[in-house]
Amino acid sequence: MDYRKKISLLFEEPFDRKEIYSLLARPKEEKMGDFALPCFTLAKKAGENPVALAKKFSETLERPSFISSIEPAGGFLNFKIKDEELATSVIGEIFEKGENYGSSDEGKGRVICIDYSSINIAKPFHIGHLLTTVIGAALYRIYGFLGYKPYGINHLGDYGTQFGKMISAYKRWGNKDDIEKRGVTALNELYVRFHSEAEKDESLNDEGRHYFKLIEQGDSECVKIFEWFKKITLEEVNKVYERLGVKFDSYNGESFYNDKMEPVLEELSQKGLLKESDGAQVVELDGMPPCLLKKADGATLYATRDIAAAFYRKKTYDFYKCLYVVAYQQNLHFKQFFKVIELMGYDWAKDLQHIAFGMVSLEDGTLSTRKGKVVLLDEVLNKAVEKSLKIITEKNPDLKDREKIAEMIGVGAVIFFALFNGRIKDIVFSYDKVLTFDGETGPYVQYTCARCSSILEKGGKYDFKKFNPSAILNQEGRSIYSALALFPEKVKEAAEKNEPCVITRYITDIAQRFNKFYIEHKIIEGSKEEINAKLCLTYAVRRVIINGFNLLGIKAPDRM
Repeated sequence: MDYRKKISLLFEEPFDRKEIYSLLARPKEEKMGDFALPCFTLAKKAGENPVALAKKFSETLERPSFISSIEPAGGFLNFKIKDEELATSVIGEIFEKGENYGSSDEGKGRVICIDYSSINIAKPFHIGHLLTTVIGAALYRIYGFLGYKPYGINHLGDYGTQFGKMISAYKRWGNKDDIEKRGVTALNELYVRFHSEAEKDESLNDEGRHYFKLIEQGDSECVKIFEWFKKITLEEVNKVYERLGVKFDSYNGESFYNDKMEPVLEELSQKGLLKESDGAQVVELDGMPPCLLKKADGATLYATRDIAAAFYRKKTYDFYKCLYVVAYQQNLHFKQFFKVIELMGYDWAKDLQHIAFGMVSLEDGTLSTRKGKVVLLDEVLNKAVEKSLKIITEKNPDLKDREKIAEMIGVGAVIFFALFNGRIKDIVFSYDKVLTFDGETGPYVQYTCARCSSILEKGGKYDFKKFNPSAILNQEGRSIYSALALFPEKVKEAAEKNEPCVITRYITDIAQRFNKFYIEHKIIEGSKEEINAKLCLTYAVRRVIINGFNLLGIKAPDRM
């Protein structure tokens, strides 16, 4: 039910109903009502005092049957929906739309390119990749839920001298059978050994550059070895992606754009933007360092390939937005190459957005691929699942399918933890905090969802056609159904801010509200009519939590 629209229709000229609609918001405190209209802008246009205008509205607006009160509060006008009306309309809509509750078609016909995860070939998929992967995947689902056509891109790190170094290391110390058996772990050991040996013998770096040049020139042996490294890496990381529920529509990485950079450089030169600086080629930028696009030795850089990729994506997908889910350390890089495209005269440069996020580390410190100090993401998931299995076995030793449920809880807990705070915040990963069944955690919300499933199973049949809200028209009940009404708004907010934590925190709040209701009110007690109403509310809570979980990439077990 679009109550904003219904409320805006109460206003007559000279006030613009569309403006009223856009101004209506949720009050900061629930006790103030369901919607608040700030009268400051309206008062300024009408030449009136906002406090006086709010009071005037409260006295002159005709109160329709679905509203219980219209009250002024300073320069705000607060509207409260009748309890029976709100409960019936919200829960009815959830029953009607089910898994589509909260979705919309606002993005129909618009493509959103999302560049996320972007793993490095022949390097471990470690916990440092967690945030970009789960944030990007959540945005992919959120935009899709709102009717957009999301296009997930894994911009593989498959270009650079490090691959020449890897070939050098493999030729010197590698064992094919060992690499086939141990995969990226074995490759990473070679990478670490190369850098250790190169500290003693600098000529190894020259050898690495030589082998990379052979890759660029299409040397059959080097290309074959490199493609083998790539195959092993993707096979390994795809197992993790499958556990996380992550997918991509494209794996076009840096090497894909190797033959697409020259036209961009030529255009920059033709437009007088490309300047020479100590033998290198740069684009000078106001207020920030110049954007280096070609080194003095002719080598291209990340920026060169990213600009070429942006042009390719615009031409191929004609995106509405192109999002780059990359850590905040790359802020300057994105500002620079976005500005270069703007200076080239392309207005779609404004549609390129850097979705920055903070760093993730373990309690014992940060991570370093070069030194070999990494914690594989798969190992993190395994340990979380192992701990989950131990916890649920202690809590419920007779639980069937414990291993399957432990996988849902452990993996879900890791994703939930990563997506709970604003993405720009650095987080320290702690298994104890992640897997607690109390507080603001994935297992807590999953347990609440499982509790709802258990209640619905024990309660038997429930039918919204026989719904009479009287049994839930109490403080705890209103707290729930008024919050359930917010889910469509929260999905839109998550997309507008590119913040999956909006969903994570919202379903945590729903779980907390329901558990309070559960404590205060016996759900399977009372008349058939009362039980039916409480079961309908329980169904609505479970449905909305699952819809939220689906957007985050988390599974909800029916029992725990």
